[in-house]
Amino acid sequence: MSPASCLLGVLLLWDLMPGPDALSYFGLTGREPLMVLPLGVDDINALPPVKICESFKLKRKQRRMCKRDAGVAETLVEAMHMSARECQHQFHHERWNCTLGKTRLNMLKRDVAEGRKRSRERNRFKETAFLYAISSSGLTHALGRACSSGKLERCTCDESFNDIDNRETWLWGGCGDNLKYSRKFARQFLSMNKAEEQDLRAAVDRHNTNLGIRVVRSRVKTTCKCHGVSGSCSVQTCWRQLAPFHEIGDVLKNKYEKAMKVVSMTNGAGERAQLMNEPVGNEAPKGPKNNDMVFVDESPSYCKKGKYSYGTRGRICDKEKNCDSICCGRGHNTQSLIIKRPCQCQVKWCCYVECKECNTREEIYMCK
Repeated sequence: MSPASCLLGVLLLWDLMPGPDALSYFGLTGREPLMVLPLGVDDINALPPVKICESFKLKRKQRRMCKRDAGVAETLVEAMHMSARECQHQFHHERWNCTLGKTRLNMLKRDVAEGRKRSRERNRFKETAFLYAISSSGLTHALGRACSSGKLERCTCDESFNDIDNRETWLWGGCGDNLKYSRKFARQFLSMNKAEEQDLRAAVDRHNTNLGIRVVRSRVKTTCKCHGVSGSCSVQTCWRQLAPFHEIGDVLKNKYEKAMKVVSMTNGAGERAQLMNEPVGNEAPKGPKNNDMVFVDESPSYCKKGKYSYGTRGRICDKEKNCDSICCGRGHNTQSLIIKRPCQCQVKWCCYVECKECNTREEIYMCK
C-alpha cells in the first residue's frame, strides 16, 4: 500500500457508519477502511494527539511525522472533514456522489486476490483521480492554515513577498498562510518507494496527488490592507493567503471533467512508469501535463448497485435538471411533503434574530 493511500485512509475515519445514506452524509474521501475507530463522529478530537496518530493506519515514517509536531494529528482530521465536504458538494448532483463504504474500498484498492494469483483491479477511474487530488489538496490547505493560525510548532507565518510589486508602498505584515511548509510536509508524507513507482496505477495516483498540491499553490492570493490618513492608503500591509477551499474544489472538478486517459509506456525493467495518452489514429502518444488529471479505466455507470456503487435507486433528484441522468432512464416518484422553515425573520435589539415558523408544501423527486 502506498503512502499516498495511507493518507487517503487518514481522510476516511467514519467508514463503519451504517447504510449508504449515513455514509453519504459525511462523504469522506480516499481509501477505506484502513483503520477502525470505535468512536462516534464527534469523538475523534477528544482523543490525545498521540492516540489519534496511532488510530490511523500509517507507515512508520508517516506515524513519526504525525507525532513529532503538536497539532499535526488535529490538522489531519481537519483535512479529512474539509476534503469530505468538498467532494460531496462537487458531486451531489451526479450519479457518483462520493459515498463511503465497500464500494469505495473496491474503487481504490490496488490488488485483488483470485485464488493463488493476484490480478490488477480495474478501478483507476476519473472518480478515483478526483479522490486522490482532493485529499492531497485538503492536507496541503489545512497545513498551510494551521501554520498561520499557530496550531503547529514547526512552522509559523509565511513571510515571503516575492510576488508583490512597488515594495516602497507597503509593509509586510499580518500572518500569511505557510504554503512552503505545507507543500514540503505533504510531499514527504505522501512520498512513494521505488517499487511502487514502477506500477501504472501508483504512477497515476502519484500524478493526481501532486496535482492536488499544485492546485492549492496556483490559487494563493496576496491580500493587502490600507493604512494612511483619511484612508489615503499611503502604506499597505500585505500577506499571502490561500484561496477558500471551495475554489480548489471547483478547479479540481473542472480538471475532472477534462481528465486524460493514460497508459503506461514502461518496459517493466525496473524503470518508473511513464504515463502517455492513448493515441488516436496516427497521432503520436504524448504525456500528460502536470496540471492534467489522469485516469486509466473507464468509469462504470453507477446506475445499479454493484461493486463500485450503491446505485441511484431512492436518490433525490431535481426534476428540471438531473432526474433523467441520475435515475438512468428508470423514471422517478413524486412525493409531496410539508416542510417547516423559518420565515418573517426580524432583527431584534440588540443582538438576535427572531423568526416565525412557516409550513410549506414541497414536492420531492426520488429515483425509481
